[in-house]
Amino acid sequence: MKTRNYLVGLTLLVALGLPFSTPAQQQSVQKVHHHYKFVEIGTFGGPNSYLAFSNRTLNNSGVAAGTADTQTAVNFPFCFIDCYVIHTFLWKNGVMTDLGGLPGVAISGSLPNYINDRGVVAGIAFNGGVDEVIGLPQFDAVVWTNGKIIDLGTFGGNLSYAAAINDRNEAVGFALNATPDSYDLGDFCQNFPMPTQMRAFIWRNGVKQDLGTLGGTDSCALVINERGQVAGNSFTDSIVNPATGLPTLHPFLWDGNQMMDLGTLGGTIAVAVGINNRGQVAGESRLDGDQTRHAFLWDKGQLTDLGSLGGPFLEAIGFNETGELVGQAQLADLVTIHAFLARKDDGNPVIIDLGPLPGNTCSVANSINVKSQIVGSSDDCAGNNMHGFLREHGQMMDLNAFVPASSNLTLTEATFINDSGEISAQAVFPNGDRRAVLLIPCDSNHPGIEGCDYNPFDAPAASHASATVLLSRNPTASKPGVSVVASQIRRSVRDRLLPLSGGSAVGPPK
Repeated sequence: MKTRNYLVGLTLLVALGLPFSTPAQQQSVQKVHHHYKFVEIGTFGGPNSYLAFSNRTLNNSGVAAGTADTQTAVNFPFCFIDCYVIHTFLWKNGVMTDLGGLPGVAISGSLPNYINDRGVVAGIAFNGGVDEVIGLPQFDAVVWTNGKIIDLGTFGGNLSYAAAINDRNEAVGFALNATPDSYDLGDFCQNFPMPTQMRAFIWRNGVKQDLGTLGGTDSCALVINERGQVAGNSFTDSIVNPATGLPTLHPFLWDGNQMMDLGTLGGTIAVAVGINNRGQVAGESRLDGDQTRHAFLWDKGQLTDLGSLGGPFLEAIGFNETGELVGQAQLADLVTIHAFLARKDDGNPVIIDLGPLPGNTCSVANSINVKSQIVGSSDDCAGNNMHGFLREHGQMMDLNAFVPASSNLTLTEATFINDSGEISAQAVFPNGDRRAVLLIPCDSNHPGIEGCDYNPFDAPAASHASATVLLSRNPTASKPGVSVVASQIRRSVRDRLLPLSGGSAVGPPK
């Protein structure tokens, strides 16, 4: 492997329970924790409901968008999430509304991908067809607004997908055209391999615009900020790289006029994960040789390597308005996976190992808000003893402390936290049925909530000695960059396709 763009070298700080921070940040560690009110969300007659498969499940007004089973069982040769027809729901002020699927389609399930602060939801709805090439259900990108569903259509192909929507009701995603495609971009666009070419789009004022590509056959748009800047991924050519079996893949920024290449950290594959209103873009990139991948931050024309936790694997998932990135990364033992927090601190790249909950070995961070509160899950590295966590003030807390024993539920994963500190999560009954749940903080920003305990919560001691690594920049290896609402990468649709036997999901993330 050739010289890295950034060298580990300045400092290795190990602070028991505390990340590297300024004196003001250190003082904030002394702040008290709050209790949370636990809210269970039901179903539409089936066994399960979910707040786990969306880029953004909860807006800053506490309105949630998720998925729930209907009573109708699936008779196809596959199950999508589970073996029931699923519908998108909107939860607001304790009321759960069925947003349904496409009108005129006998069985039209649906999935939300993003809810904006106006309560408008972008996602997909099944159109009743099954693609003959890939053998999977066809779906259309849709937007739900004012109780109505809008079908965004395609570019002549069988599928389209809406990944995100901003508060101006501008939606982004990808749509297929009719040109046969031999390359797989779907795995890097929250989906499965597609039968024809994928093209990034923006939908605004009722019109869907093809954003083009960086020179290759396919592209997808995944995130959009309030300025209308769009970030996503695109092949740059049609030349297959032996190390990956794919053409070169770069993240892009579309600024309203053209698609600009953000480059990589030396490898042939890099992907965008989040974009915020500062114009920063977060993601992950393979290094030279394509054997390892690191987190990156693009800011003001500069692509910065934020590093890894010593192993070859890193998955960037959540990004906030202050430029902080979270996800999961493999350690040097090539077995253990830990949640991480990455950022630039006084101009220096920093990555922090957040560790697991007590009694567990592995963890993943799913979301981070503007207050640097982080949520995710922790287990024994084999999917056992999975518990959702909240990390704040340098401490990781098990969110099951706020689950009433009478509910008979175990909170397995916290999926999203909004800027008000409200948390969406997943919980499971002893029989395996799953429930979407919300945790509402009992704090000064949420006064007078029935059932809230407003006394301080004494959190247990932090479970892990957070290792903070500062990366010194190599001045001889600067890389050109370009520019790009905090968002989180979602689990791919491919990872949610389960066989009828109820076996494991298809394929690991790339």
